Amino acid sequence: MVKFIRQRVLNNELLFGLINNLGSSITVEMAGVAGYDWLWIDGEHGMGGFTDTVHQLQAASATSASPIVRVVWNDFPLIKRVLDIGAAGVIVPWINRAEDAAQVVRAMRYPPAGIRGVARLIRANSFGYDTAEYYRRANQDLLTAVQVETVESVAHADEIAAVEGVDTLVIGPMDLSTSMGISGEFQNPLLWEAFAKVVKACRTHGKAAGILLPAQDDVERLVEMGFRFIATGADGSLLANSMRANLTRCRQVQVKL
Repeated sequence: MVKFIRQRVLNNELLFGLINNLGSSITVEMAGVAGYDWLWIDGEHGMGGFTDTVHQLQAASATSASPIVRVVWNDFPLIKRVLDIGAAGVIVPWINRAEDAAQVVRAMRYPPAGIRGVARLIRANSFGYDTAEYYRRANQDLLTAVQVETVESVAHADEIAAVEGVDTLVIGPMDLSTSMGISGEFQNPLLWEAFAKVVKACRTHGKAAGILLPAQDDVERLVEMGFRFIATGADGSLLANSMRANLTRCRQVQVKL
């Protein structure tokens, strides 16, 4: 039932995803049908609750996209719950040091490699029909993504990337730029220097560099830098911008008397 994507990420394939923050199973399904490689189901800033996440994962199952859930915090019970309901991996925000990343890795894995509890009947193992197969694959095939969002996390990017079991470091440009005192200045050279430092750390330790795309025009530059796990936008912002553009165009009509 789980659409694993970890090996593709570690193979440094160029993979495009979409953030789903509306809490809607319909937009998740639309994004999967559109052809995105992976879907970022947002439990941190998204509008849905746990039941909505279940419905979003069910919708993703009807497509070829792999659903990755961002939990609200680096918390073992939260990670366990979203894995049990069928997430192909987890994105964990606000990882500042190697020990934070190591905590995520432990939460992602069954014993003896970690501390994830074992259940025989969960959605992830097809409600018990694939228990042995899921248990065999889970520790090696679930994606562990940690977010780089602060000056501190950039300073420790090399140590974070060195943690065994971390697969990708994903930059959050809004939080990072705010932490740097240049909030929203996405073309500031200082921010791009921070991007480069994270990419270097990922390359050094064989991990994938990930990022939320600051602007669509930046995609070529970011790919050239070495980013491969890229969230291209969000369902909420795409819909809102489309609505505004639609109305703006219609209001240009001049009524002729």
